Amino acid sequence: MSKAAKSPRATSLSTSDTESPAGTRAAAQRLKMRRELAAAAMELFATKGYEATTVDEIAAAAGVARRTFFRHFRSKEEAIFPDHDDTLVRAEAVLNAAPPHEHPLDTVCRGIKEVMKMYAGSPAVSVERYRLTREVPTLREREIASVARYERLFTRYLLGHFDERDHHDGNDDPLLAEVAASAVVTAHNHVLRRWLRAGGQGDVEAQLDHAFAIVRETFGSGIGARPASAATSAATSAAQGGAQPSAQAPAPAAPAIASAQGDVVIAVARTDAPLDEVMRTIQQALKG
Repeated sequence: MSKAAKSPRATSLSTSDTESPAGTRAAAQRLKMRRELAAAAMELFATKGYEATTVDEIAAAAGVARRTFFRHFRSKEEAIFPDHDDTLVRAEAVLNAAPPHEHPLDTVCRGIKEVMKMYAGSPAVSVERYRLTREVPTLREREIASVARYERLFTRYLLGHFDERDHHDGNDDPLLAEVAASAVVTAHNHVLRRWLRAGGQGDVEAQLDHAFAIVRETFGSGIGARPASAATSAATSAAQGGAQPSAQAPAPAAPAIASAQGDVVIAVARTDAPLDEVMRTIQQALKG
């Protein structure tokens, strides 16, 4: 009861802090300053070179003091990627607000589109940023670190759509979640690099959708799958030629069943069955 009594006050304070006119103006001014500093840094890097440019010069070009720069960025390389923190928050918000009927892999694809929106919002700056990251190893390393943050976010989300009771040694759910998340990020980055090399021209939205369709076709069937449905158990029982198990004492479904009928081998396998076990079952059926 005490927690319930305190929650309205906490919510009210939080709402007041984040949605007041003063709070909104402060956030807008902060974003404006970050972008001005980033633009000044980009221009200096392009004219003087990354190594020859100092933080003092960036601050002076933006018309602010050195301490103002460090209120917004910890280093000059950080000024190249001013929006990744906010974009990561927006991507996570997409995941949190996903409708229950949406396939989780589709949700992840929508989430990473927030990254493309960030780049597409300033094509000229994005193209120049791409050129710099190709030339400066320090910036390239920072870009790789940013990509890893998105992959971790999406991996956690996808893993949450597997059956947690089946997470144990030898289970491939964590592997599939990580590989699928990496595939989404890789597909996005492939399209992004192609778009940047083209000078920020072209229908990047259509290119993204095409790339995501390939990822969905490759990995979509395994995400969110459960170990064995009633239909799979019934099919397994029929393939074995036995009676269906009773509701009171359900029998565990075999990972893979194969039977030879003339010149045809029919196999029924669980989606989480190890490949070597499936192949061994089929080989035994062929010998029989």
